[in-house]
Amino acid sequence: MSEDELVSTAKAMIAEGKGLLAADESTPTITKRFAGIGVESTVESRRDYRETLFRTEGLGEFISGVILFDETIRENAPDGTPMVKVLRDQGILPGIKVDKGAKTLAGSPDEKVTEGLDGLRERVAEYYELGARFAKWRAVIAIGDGLPTDYCLETNAHALARYARLCQEGNLVPIVEPEVLLDGDHDIETCERVNTKTMETVFHELMRQGVFLEGMILKPSMVLSGKACPTQAPTQEIAERTVRCFRRSVPAAVPGIMFLSGGQTMVQATERLNAINGLGPHPWKMSFSYARALQEGAMHTWAGSNDNAPAAQQALYTRAKLNSLASLGRYTGEAA
Repeated sequence: MSEDELVSTAKAMIAEGKGLLAADESTPTITKRFAGIGVESTVESRRDYRETLFRTEGLGEFISGVILFDETIRENAPDGTPMVKVLRDQGILPGIKVDKGAKTLAGSPDEKVTEGLDGLRERVAEYYELGARFAKWRAVIAIGDGLPTDYCLETNAHALARYARLCQEGNLVPIVEPEVLLDGDHDIETCERVNTKTMETVFHELMRQGVFLEGMILKPSMVLSGKACPTQAPTQEIAERTVRCFRRSVPAAVPGIMFLSGGQTMVQATERLNAINGLGPHPWKMSFSYARALQEGAMHTWAGSNDNAPAAQQALYTRAKLNSLASLGRYTGEAA
C-alpha cells in the first residue's frame, strides 16, 4: 500500500468544483433504463452510449472521475482507443465497481448483504493494471418495521471494511457506499437516526480493520424523507440534518463525501447539494457521485442514435456544470 499514492488519488477525486460520474450500471440495470427510451441493450449500444458520455468536450472541467462497469473498462471505442484512455485524455480518472451486488441476508430475508469479496485481491490487481485508480462497493440499508437490524448493519460494515482494506493494499482508493434507501413512508427524523447509526457502525469497522481514512471516499445518501412519507422535508431541513448527521459520525480525516442521488430528480439532487454546501465550510469536501441525476437528460436526448450525440453531450455538460456550481454552494438555478 502506498499511502502517498492513495492520498494523491483521493485529492484528485475531490478537486475543487469537481465530482464523479457513476456509469457503472450493471447490464440488467442499463437494460432497464434503455427499455425506458425504447433502445435495445446490446454490447454495441451500451458501448456507443458510454463513449458518447466520455467524449463530451470539456467534461473534465467538472468531472474528476468516472466509475465504470467491468464490461466498459475492458472495451475499446470503435476507433480502437481504449475507453480508459478516452477518459484519461479528458483528465478524468477511471474507477471500477467491484462488488457483485446485494443479495438476501441469511437469517433476515427483508435485508441485503453485498457480495463480491471472493477473489477481490486478484481483481483489484487486474483493474489497477487496466488503468483503474479507485473502486466502488455499494451496501444497501432498508428502513422499515424493525429495520435495519444491528445484524445487517454490522455484516455490511464488515464487508465494506474488508473491501476497502483490500483496495488500499492494491493502491485503489475505495469509495465506501452505505446507501440508506429512500423506499418507505418513514419521516426525515427516522432517516437521520438510521444514517447516523449506519455511519457510526461503518467507521467503527473501518478503523478496526485498519483502513487508511485519508485514502478513501465516502459515498452516502442524503438525509431525506421516505419516498412514501406524506410530509416531505424542505431543502433547508434536508441540508441541516444531513450536515449534522455527518458531523456526528464521519471523522474529519476522510477527505471527501460524494453523495449518491438515488431516487431524487436531477434538479432536487443539485438543489440539495447546493444547500448542503451553503452551510459550510465543512471538515470534508462535499460533492457528488451521481448516475441518473447526471445522465438522465443525456440518455433521453441520445435515444439510441449517434446522430444525437452532440445534443446528448451538451445535456451532460450542462448538468455537470450545474452540479459543479452546487459543490461550491454557487448554484442559482437551472440556467447554466
